[in-house]
Amino acid sequence: MNEITTIGLDLAKTVFHLVGCTAQGREVMKKELKRKQLLSYFANLAPCRVGMEACAGAHDWGRRLQALGHQVRLLPPQHVKAYVRGNKNDYNDARAIAEAAGRPGLRAVAVKSVAQQDVQALHRLRAARVAERTALGNQLRGLLAEYGLVVPQGLAALRRALPGILEDADNGLSEVFRPLLQRGQQQLAELDAHIAYYDGVLKRQAQADEAVVRLQTIPGFGPLVASAFYSLVGDGQGYRRGRDVAAALGLVPAQHSSGGKAVLLGISKRGDGYLRCLLGHGARAVVQRAADKDDPLSGWINRLVAKRGIHKATIALANKLARIGWAVLRHHTVYQPTQASAVGQGAVPTDAPRAEPTAIAAAA
Repeated sequence: MNEITTIGLDLAKTVFHLVGCTAQGREVMKKELKRKQLLSYFANLAPCRVGMEACAGAHDWGRRLQALGHQVRLLPPQHVKAYVRGNKNDYNDARAIAEAAGRPGLRAVAVKSVAQQDVQALHRLRAARVAERTALGNQLRGLLAEYGLVVPQGLAALRRALPGILEDADNGLSEVFRPLLQRGQQQLAELDAHIAYYDGVLKRQAQADEAVVRLQTIPGFGPLVASAFYSLVGDGQGYRRGRDVAAALGLVPAQHSSGGKAVLLGISKRGDGYLRCLLGHGARAVVQRAADKDDPLSGWINRLVAKRGIHKATIALANKLARIGWAVLRHHTVYQPTQASAVGQGAVPTDAPRAEPTAIAAAA
């Protein structure tokens, strides 16, 4: 009766805390382990459910524990927090994780593969360099303005202006600031080179991965968006339907409902903000070009723009693209634009019989 069926594992860098519970939820084990002791302990333990918070290192430990035969549940930290009782300490955290891991209605995070983490690392490094480049460009433009030299907004305008500014000996720049500006120009070129390198690696991986190639058949899905989407969603098995993907990305309205009265606010902005941003940019590009097209999806976009405006239409399209992307991955198919109008009007049910699943119908 004291058989451990669920373990709450509080991850750390060096010292890990475990709490084990029976199938009835009774706590029967409490243990503290060093990092090098963790795998050997679980190797000698009968297969059970292991709950962890989805944090740094969780996916690596998840893969290792799965290899030992355990069922791993990675839980969003904001959902685990509701189960913490008493003051915060490591054992109470592990106890809350164990309790949350036994809740069937609490959706777990899928354990990422090494390949998915590689793509995610590429995107994170690229995003950091883009942020540095933007900050450097704004800083150089601000410093130039202090000397009475106003450069138009945008990195392209700054790149064009810098060589002429550095060569002009009569523009009022001091002998101290001119070499500093030249070094800033070199740093800008270095950041451009770093970003170009990451772009090249992502494009090569996007061409080599069959699932990412299929995603790129969707409007607004370039190599960057497709690889980021696949690194998060995987094969789509972790979501029941496309709407769950859109909700996980924060592309659905937040609710503040009470007393039977539904109040819908702006989008929730939950989940991965980086991917949500990429989907928004991709959707905006599609919306801007829809006015000159007459395909079913463009017709749906144009009607929505006329009714709700371009900004709401962009978010609505980003939501739709996330759902279509899930369907492409889940059903191993490609985007089929001929059914886009049916989905936009909600005319194709998800359970409609068909010889072959289509991305558009499955996303509805």
